[in-house]
Amino acid sequence: MTDTNAELDDRARQLDREHVFHSWSAQAGLAPLVIASGRGSRVWDHAGNTYLDFSSQLVNTNIGHQHPSVISAITEQAQILTTVAPAAANLTRGEAARRIVRRAPSRHNKVFFTNGGADANENAIRMARLHTGRDTVLSTYRSYHGNTGAAVVATGDWRRVPNEYARGHVHFFGPYLYRSEFWATTPEQESERALRHLERVIQSEGASSIAAILLETIPGTAGVLVPPPGYLAGVRALADRYGIVLILDEVMAGFGRTGRWFAFDGYDVEPDLITFAKGVNSGYVPAGGVIISDEIAADFDETVFPGGLTYSGHPLAMAAIVGTLDAMDAEGIVENAATIGRDHLAPGLAALAEKHSIIGEVRGEGVFWALELVADRDSREPVSGAVVGRLKKELLARGLLPFTADNRIHVVPPAIVTADEVAEALTTYDEVFSLDLS
Repeated sequence: MTDTNAELDDRARQLDREHVFHSWSAQAGLAPLVIASGRGSRVWDHAGNTYLDFSSQLVNTNIGHQHPSVISAITEQAQILTTVAPAAANLTRGEAARRIVRRAPSRHNKVFFTNGGADANENAIRMARLHTGRDTVLSTYRSYHGNTGAAVVATGDWRRVPNEYARGHVHFFGPYLYRSEFWATTPEQESERALRHLERVIQSEGASSIAAILLETIPGTAGVLVPPPGYLAGVRALADRYGIVLILDEVMAGFGRTGRWFAFDGYDVEPDLITFAKGVNSGYVPAGGVIISDEIAADFDETVFPGGLTYSGHPLAMAAIVGTLDAMDAEGIVENAATIGRDHLAPGLAALAEKHSIIGEVRGEGVFWALELVADRDSREPVSGAVVGRLKKELLARGLLPFTADNRIHVVPPAIVTADEVAEALTTYDEVFSLDLS
């Protein structure tokens, strides 16, 4: 007898609970949502319960679910060559690299491919240390850079604390005007004071010991913290003044998420190393990498780079990159993200904040937004985890899949999202914020 759709969902849950160990979770109380398939901005379970995906899973399905061009590219590559050692030259890998550097600053012409964002940051740190002959890496407390040895210690949030096994990491405070560490009252003050703080950290740690400043261009999991005017350019100036490599982590913010190919394109700054993953192929096949400036790449013309991965530039992942970037070009997907952000999400979320006092601040750009939720607007006291949990439950019950973190809801749909889908989501948020959540 063939299983019913509901039985398939039950079977998926049963197997998950029996055999799957979940990340960042206490295992006993988990009740994961079953996702069987999806298309565009929607996903569904076996029984047909459908959800509008305003999480983009982990803010990575920029091109949406099951995009036919990307599926076709992977399928065609699978018929030709499914895997190859990274030491070989492979046409698909070369085409993927060419498409990536075409969108990078002109002095960036090489890509080192990794399996994801964490090992991209790991290898960027390695390159910076080898390039400078220094050891220390500076990164912010409000950050997430991945769950490998150095990347998780470069991370500033709580996940660093039980994992501090890597050496040479120092943290500082980045700008966050809504909860300023610097007693600032304007974006300009926040930028100036945050830069002064960073320079004092550089001086206090000893500039001659610092290999790199590693920053998310727009910190994502930490709250979509859009940098204030002049901040990133000021960090670039400090890096130049003290001979420090600037690494911009574009793992979450890159490839259309902000309505630009790279988030830093909007901030008058050019990094030395650029890390990427997620949106480069929407995670259809795991891939990430480091885009390397010509100056740093030249270090390894005659000197061996001491790093590598078996699946660096895996053909199926590279085909997914080619398919994704070509489709994003042909269909104007990056431009759509910019339009949706400017004309629909920005005014729609502002209207929600005007109506609901639980929303303390709205911030973002493109399809990369956060609603900071507060128990009291005057004190800015964050809402409790219980309130966020109830909000998530109510949104799911209404068919909207949210991304929540701490006291925030991140509004992060695929870059292909339509104006009608945004309107649908805004209506759902409005309904849920109108409930008694106490």
